[in-house]
Amino acid sequence: MNRIQQAFQNKAFIAFLTAGDPVIDKTVDYILDLEKAGATLIEIGIPFSDPIAEGPTIQDANVRALKNKVTTDDVFNMVKKVREKTQIPLCFMTYLNVVFHYGYDRFFKKCQEVGIDGIILPDLPYEESKEVSSVCTKYDVTLISMIAPTSKERVEMIAREAKGFIYLVSSMGVTGTRSSSNFSDSLPEIIDHIKKVTDTPVAIGFGINTAKQVQNFYRYADGVIVGSAIVNIIKEYQDHADQPLIDYVKGLLEK
Repeated sequence: MNRIQQAFQNKAFIAFLTAGDPVIDKTVDYILDLEKAGATLIEIGIPFSDPIAEGPTIQDANVRALKNKVTTDDVFNMVKKVREKTQIPLCFMTYLNVVFHYGYDRFFKKCQEVGIDGIILPDLPYEESKEVSSVCTKYDVTLISMIAPTSKERVEMIAREAKGFIYLVSSMGVTGTRSSSNFSDSLPEIIDHIKKVTDTPVAIGFGINTAKQVQNFYRYADGVIVGSAIVNIIKEYQDHADQPLIDYVKGLLEK
């Protein structure tokens, strides 16, 4: 059993944060804080100048990190420090341009060396994923598939080949906290389609920010992903977000 599979032994709680916001050393601390609070997998955003799937909250976090001159190599070095303290599953969330310019082979070899378990590339179309997935496989990094509320045929086509876990987007649009009325009504039906063709677990992301939403999605999904709400806490408290993050995540997981 690999680390991603371990994250889904029970209902998974996946937390996202942007590396280097507010500073790269605090990212190490905040990953450990999130694990302490109950996160079972951490998504780490690599700062990028054009994060097209992100709403204003995470876009601004990218800008703050880039202003700090955070590089991809800085992020790899940060992950290496995290791996000295924890074996929690870690996945990068970034964009194809970042990986392409670093060099596919060089990037995924480095992922393997520092202990990255998976990667999410929101701008990588399923039809063009083979050139990336083959290099991921070479270095034992899981390419995580994203599925949006779309046609049954496309959902099942992507799900059949999905590995690690499936990132199910809660609604069309970009990341950012949402009220429950803004989530797609078709999510249970989409998960039903997915489960007919694969045993790969499904985690719902984009907009989740309350305990009620978490528990509602846990009724039919294998996990939830919380990002923008966590990034907002880091923005508010900067270098002093440790306890607010712990309190917030613990509160989300209270039944």
